[in-house]
Amino acid sequence: MLDQTLDTSRAAGPSSLSLYRAIWRWHFFAGLLVIPFMLNLAVTGSLYLFKDEINDTVFAYRNIVAQSPTTLKPSEIVAAAVAAVPGAKAVNYREPADAGRSAVVTVSGAAGKRLVFIDPHTGKVLDQVAPDNEFNWVVKRIHSLEYFGIFTNRLVEVVGGFALMLVATGIYLWWPRQQSGGVLSVRATPARRVFWRDLHAVTGAVAGLMIFFLAATGMPWTGYWGSKANAWLTAHDLGYPAQLWDAVPNSSKNQHHVTADPGWVMENAPVPASTMQMDDMADMPDMPGMDHAMPAPIDLDRAVEVAQKAGMAPGFDMAIPENEKGVYTASIFPHDLSKERTIHIDQYAGTLLVDLSYGQYAPVGRWIEWGINVHQGQEWGLFNQLLMLATCLSIILMCVSAAIMWWKRRPSGRLGVPPMPPTRSVYIGLWFIAVVFGIAFPISGIAIAVMVLFDQIVLRLIPPLRRVLS
Repeated sequence: MLDQTLDTSRAAGPSSLSLYRAIWRWHFFAGLLVIPFMLNLAVTGSLYLFKDEINDTVFAYRNIVAQSPTTLKPSEIVAAAVAAVPGAKAVNYREPADAGRSAVVTVSGAAGKRLVFIDPHTGKVLDQVAPDNEFNWVVKRIHSLEYFGIFTNRLVEVVGGFALMLVATGIYLWWPRQQSGGVLSVRATPARRVFWRDLHAVTGAVAGLMIFFLAATGMPWTGYWGSKANAWLTAHDLGYPAQLWDAVPNSSKNQHHVTADPGWVMENAPVPASTMQMDDMADMPDMPGMDHAMPAPIDLDRAVEVAQKAGMAPGFDMAIPENEKGVYTASIFPHDLSKERTIHIDQYAGTLLVDLSYGQYAPVGRWIEWGINVHQGQEWGLFNQLLMLATCLSIILMCVSAAIMWWKRRPSGRLGVPPMPPTRSVYIGLWFIAVVFGIAFPISGIAIAVMVLFDQIVLRLIPPLRRVLS
C-alpha cells in the first residue's frame, strides 16, 4: 500500500493521473488483503531457512551423537526403533549423514507414524515424535497454511499471485517522476507519514526483485497451480525423464507415497514394482526338479549396501517395501543439487530398476528445482540464507510501514481507499492485465476479478459502503 502525493511532477495529464490512481488503488486493495499472510510467510520462512541450525542446536539431543569406530547394521538400528514402539513396523530408514549424527527410523502403528531417533553406534533411542509434530515440519506447514487445511493452503496461492502484482505495481508507483525524495532516500522522521511512505517505497525498490523471486519460486509448491504445473511438465517430458519407467513394471503409488519430502519434480513420479512376484511364479510351467518356492527378498542391510555401492550420498532415506510387490526406494534431496538422486531397488534381485539424478531432469525441471533450492536458502550456503533472510525482513518492514502509513493517512472513521481514477477507460487495460494474469495463475486471477468487481460494481451501488471505504 504505497501512498504517493499526486502532483504535476508525477502525473503530467489526465490519462497519466487515471493510470496512476488505478494502479495505486489496486496496490492498496491487494496489500490490504495480504499483509497478514505476507507477515506469516516472512516469519515462518525466516525460521525455515535455518532448519539445519535449529536441528543442530535446539534439537541436538536427538540429532547429534558421539562418534564411535563401531556402527550397528541398519537392521539392528531398525529393530531398536521398532522395539521402542510396540506393535509398529518400520517403513523408512534414514542413513546417518556422518558418524556424528543419528539415524532416523519411521515406524507405523495403530497410533500412526512416528519418527524414532537412534544412536547408530549404541542403538539407544534418543527421542521419538510424530512427523506432524516435528518442529520444522510444523513451521513448513504453517508457512504454506496447509497446517490449517486445504482452503487456507489455497489462500497462499492467492497471496503468491498478489505478491507478484504488488511488486509490479509498487515499482510503477515508486518509479522516479522528477522527484528526489523517496527514490533511494528516506525523508523526515518517524513521526511523519512521509517517512513511512519513503521507507516502504525504498525498501520495495531495493528488495522488489528478490520478493518477486520468492513469490515466483514458491508457486510450484501451491496446491492447485503447483500440481497442475507439475502434471503439465511431466506430460510434456519437461520434468523427469518418464521413459526410464518404460522397461519396468509400475505400481499404483507415486514418489510422495513412499518418500516423506520428495523433490518437486519427483513427487508424482511412479514407483516401480518388484519383478519377482507370486503371480509370475504361478504362471511358470511345471518342470521336473523345479522349486516353485518364492525367492527370499533381500534384507534392509543388503538394500542399503546396494544404494551405497551405487554412489548414493550419505544421509539418504530408504523406504522399506510394504508388501511383496514393493521396492526399496533410496532417495536424497540435499543442499547440493548435483547429489539429488532417487533409485528404486528390486526387493528380490537387488538390482536397480530406476536410477535418476538431478542432472537427468529436463532443463525446465532443473530450473524449477534450482529456484526452489535458492528459495529455501540451500544453494550458496550461508550467503544464500542471509540473502533470503534479508528479503524476509524486508517483507516484514514493508508490511509494518504500509500499515503505519495507512493509519496515518486514513480519514477518521473511514478506510482511506485511494480515489478512483477520473478516466474510467483506463480500466480496460487493467482488465486485460487481470485476464492474462488469471490465465497464468487461475486462483489468483479469480481473486483479482472479485476485487475489481467489488470495486467497480458493489461500491458504486452501495453509497454508504463507498463512503466508509473512501
